[in-house]
Amino acid sequence: MGRRHWWPRVALEGLHRPKATLGRSRGRLSYRSRALYAACWATGHSVFRLGTLSPNSIATLQRLDRLAARAPAPRNATITPVSFDGFEAEWVRARRADQPHTDGAILYFHGGGFFFCGLNTHRRGIAALSSSTRLPALSVAYRQLPETPIPGSVADCLTAYQHLLDDGVPAEKIVFAGDSAGGYLAFATALRARETGLPLPGGIVAASPLLDIDSTARIAHANSRRDTYIPVNKLADLTNFWRGDPESPEPPISPVNEDLTGMPPSLIMVAESEVLLCDAEVMAERLWAAGAPCKLQVWHGQVHAFPVLGYFSPETRAALRQIAAFTHDAIGA
Repeated sequence: MGRRHWWPRVALEGLHRPKATLGRSRGRLSYRSRALYAACWATGHSVFRLGTLSPNSIATLQRLDRLAARAPAPRNATITPVSFDGFEAEWVRARRADQPHTDGAILYFHGGGFFFCGLNTHRRGIAALSSSTRLPALSVAYRQLPETPIPGSVADCLTAYQHLLDDGVPAEKIVFAGDSAGGYLAFATALRARETGLPLPGGIVAASPLLDIDSTARIAHANSRRDTYIPVNKLADLTNFWRGDPESPEPPISPVNEDLTGMPPSLIMVAESEVLLCDAEVMAERLWAAGAPCKLQVWHGQVHAFPVLGYFSPETRAALRQIAAFTHDAIGA
């Protein structure tokens, strides 16, 4: 039998906008994707929807990164810690990413709702991303809630970006990447860089990005009760948590509501049934309206932030190939 292709059977629909493409993945799903979807649905509906957002539940979720530290290091990748003032990061370099990082790099922001996950939970997925793109990735353990409000997280991500620039990596050779809350940080950091006079990166990759602090649109979206494990009944609580102190002089922005003129090329990947499809579709429309090139891919049968799963399934491997192709186009590799 010949090699099975999971992504090339996708039909690409032009939306009559320059450099605007929407992809919707169809076709037969792998056993692993179907099993994962079922497991996430069962877990989400039996666990996540029953709990309340409290200091205890936040502390429990924040232990996930410490637990993930017990997992073996990814094979065929080297990990090099980097220390910043107040937060940590690490270079994840797959064996295939053998060129100097000054030739190109990924700046990765992990997801986790702005309050959990970290370097350990995402290390294997980022190693797979480094291998697929053949680029080293600087993974950032930015400060999170409740230690710092979301603008503090953005400030840490901007510090990491400034570090790359100071280290001799050209801005046009850097791609911001992130999943979920990390997708927010990828766009918010680019917007903050523009505001402070820094050059914009060569591209942005966002997997299942959360791009609006306000959850009103998500709650009304058709996917609000289809998502595998993001609890719609907790979105209002999360919104208040993300907003923080209403008297804060610097409330968190919503990238979907910002001026997106001049933003670099972006690739947004999202699962067809997840509630954050709402954010992805609105962001793509507004990027296109601002004249910014964006490719939106809506994947059937996948779960939230599925590209982070690395080589888990044929579909996640196909997603990595799509990210690699986009990244090489964005940085001219």
